[in-house]
Amino acid sequence: MTKRKVTKATKRRLGVFGLISLFCILYFLFTLCYELYQIYDLNTKKHNLEVEYKELKKEAENLEIELSELNNPEYLAKYAREHYSYSKDGEYIIKLQETDKKIKKVNNKLNTDYIFIGISLFGFILLLLFFKSIHKKSKS
Repeated sequence: MTKRKVTKATKRRLGVFGLISLFCILYFLFTLCYELYQIYDLNTKKHNLEVEYKELKKEAENLEIELSELNNPEYLAKYAREHYSYSKDGEYIIKLQETDKKIKKVNNKLNTDYIFIGISLFGFILLLLFFKSIHKKSKS
């Protein structure tokens, strides 16, 4: 077999076509990834909307039941006493506050905030150490 000489023009042509094909491949890969992300995002939105639809449907059913019960005068009186602090003659109303639930919600939010801040600080320190080690290597 004889070796063929590759001319500079052929190398340039291969380089140009190689770059063009590389850009085309990268563009198509980027487009593919973007479209896959769009599909994933739409599927999650669809799932969330389906869940919300089911919850709203249950709530509508519960409201229908409550509406039919509100036609009953005894239930209506009980409902008014529970929700609007109406009382019968000689009745006393004692309201109990639900502060324990509110305090637990605030504490849970504070805990998640502290965890997020701690993780962020840890990542920042690791980033600083990484750049410091790179800076030492570049001086050497």
